[in-house]
Amino acid sequence: MTGVKRFYPYVRPSHTETLVEGERKLAAIMFTDIVGYTSLTQKDESSTLQALERHRSLLRPIFTSHGGREIKTIGDAFLVEFQSALDAVLCGVAVQQMMHDRRVARGETISLRVGIHVGDVIERENDILGDAVNVASRIEPLAEPGGICISSEVYNHVRNKSDIRFVSLGEKSLKNVNAPVEVFKAVMSWDRTASGDALSYPSNRIAILPFVSMSTSPDDAFFADGVTEEIISTVAAISGLDVISRTSVMGYKGTTKKVEDIGRELKVGSVLEGSFRKAGNRIRVTTQLIDVARDRHLWSQNYDRTLDDVFEVQSDVAKQVADALRVKILIPEKERIERKPTESTLAYTLYLKGRSLWNKRGLEDLKKALNYFELAVHEDPSFALGYVGQADCCIILCTNWGIECEANREKAKRLVARALDLDPGLAEAHTSRANMLFQAFDPRQAEDEFRRALELKPGYATAHMWYSMLLRCELRWDEEREEIEKAAELDPLSPIIEDNRGDYCRHMKDYSGAIEHYGKAVELGYASGHFDLAQTYGRMERFDDMKRELETWFELVKDSFPLAKLYSDSFVAYFMDDKETVARLLPELETHFNDTGEPSALDIGALYMCLGKDDKGFEWLERSYRRREFGLVFINCDQYTYFDGVRNDPRYLDLVKRLRLD
Repeated sequence: MTGVKRFYPYVRPSHTETLVEGERKLAAIMFTDIVGYTSLTQKDESSTLQALERHRSLLRPIFTSHGGREIKTIGDAFLVEFQSALDAVLCGVAVQQMMHDRRVARGETISLRVGIHVGDVIERENDILGDAVNVASRIEPLAEPGGICISSEVYNHVRNKSDIRFVSLGEKSLKNVNAPVEVFKAVMSWDRTASGDALSYPSNRIAILPFVSMSTSPDDAFFADGVTEEIISTVAAISGLDVISRTSVMGYKGTTKKVEDIGRELKVGSVLEGSFRKAGNRIRVTTQLIDVARDRHLWSQNYDRTLDDVFEVQSDVAKQVADALRVKILIPEKERIERKPTESTLAYTLYLKGRSLWNKRGLEDLKKALNYFELAVHEDPSFALGYVGQADCCIILCTNWGIECEANREKAKRLVARALDLDPGLAEAHTSRANMLFQAFDPRQAEDEFRRALELKPGYATAHMWYSMLLRCELRWDEEREEIEKAAELDPLSPIIEDNRGDYCRHMKDYSGAIEHYGKAVELGYASGHFDLAQTYGRMERFDDMKRELETWFELVKDSFPLAKLYSDSFVAYFMDDKETVARLLPELETHFNDTGEPSALDIGALYMCLGKDDKGFEWLERSYRRREFGLVFINCDQYTYFDGVRNDPRYLDLVKRLRLD
């Protein structure tokens, strides 16, 4: 659980110092918070509450020994006051050291974030108030699990007074804080290699690099990529491992980078690399697991098998990796790892070709991928993943390309139902069903499906990302942040995930954070990131920057999006409050409205709202609802300021109710 909670049970201070009511003083403020507490509670409330009480009993003596005064608990968090900034930092380090030692020695999974700031506070009714408390609470979520973040004020107090090293994370715009605050990260002892120069990461955080194709035929290269993807999928099914997703690792295909550099870029402690050779029906797979920090092999294995044995190879690799990293595989996980997805090697080969094309997301790629998935299930009608592949093609053809949406939705629904009939425990199928329910305006059932998918496959970054979007539409900001950050941990080089991190920041009015994440999405090749940057600059009234980003976006998409210039002009007119231009452009937008979904009825309705033509605006919102346009589920979010003037209108409230967002 992250962020600040507004209603807290009061806990009496841990020492007896009495202060004058309303007294103003300088103090160091510490916030601690358990990472992912909400998710832990949902999975096993009883065990989590017991762990919370144990956690509190462990931390309180450490606070006291460093001169800390416990002000109150905040759900799963602590608010603690210190007279000295150095005492607060040393206490934070001691807390995290204790938690780290318990994770290593006992295998405990609870992690904390700690945030510290120093400033003026006011004592009132055994509580403390003031900007210092607010700043500390906003800094804490910026810390990594097991980490500590401090403000520049704290850094100025403690620099050169201990052997703790700090790294600046730059200036951050914090919610309800007027000026940006420079934030520093404490480098913990376990984050250093033997040389003390580089950071290290947990060994159970692993990247599986693209296997090198050693086959003589270039046509077999896709098989090496497919084997890589399936090993990633198999290993990700082990709950004790955090596996970097395919999107991020495929960028290292053919790389000459050192393992140490890759480990630092992906923030992993272990790397699995290997090669794949296919000759007729024979395959040779070589694998090696490397400890990044120590640059040493943890395990290596060669497999000389027939093509029919490829599933056993993938299963064995997953089990050997878990064993080498001393991660226990639960019985249901072991059963799933050992289960063959199909008995047909040909069906599996066709499926891998389809997935290779589907991942590109291009229109022609999707059509070809759909054909391969259809051939795969024709070869083996009981191949559940083949049906999921078809469903995923239908979903993207609808959401990304606006093609035959109703027909594709119905087809995807039938295909996912078939996949789940064949394999009720298939996480990919539950994620696809969750997506369809989400887009059908049924967030409650969609959430159940997302949770089920993540129970089955905790390391599935795509499920975490889509779930975060559902939480956003319901304004569940703390939970959204947990899910999108988990997705980013699992897939740190995904442009789509970075863009969604930017969306979260923009809704929180953390515009500098939004610019940072959208900028990274752009660097990773996501053209629409320029459009999102333009929206952010528009909010900030930095209109020159907004126009620059829109011009860049237009040049990138004009060939595939004929209405890009019209969209861009209407966007500029809206943010610059040029109602005359908006009114002039609207008829042209309406002329182009058709079944492809561009422009959307939602876009046209929003522009009518900004002209004050609410009746016309609601007519278009009804069209959007009938067409089940996906963007409609986010109308309650801050992104859609167009609707601020009608949020109390009975028609708006009725729409929200029908969307099941009330």
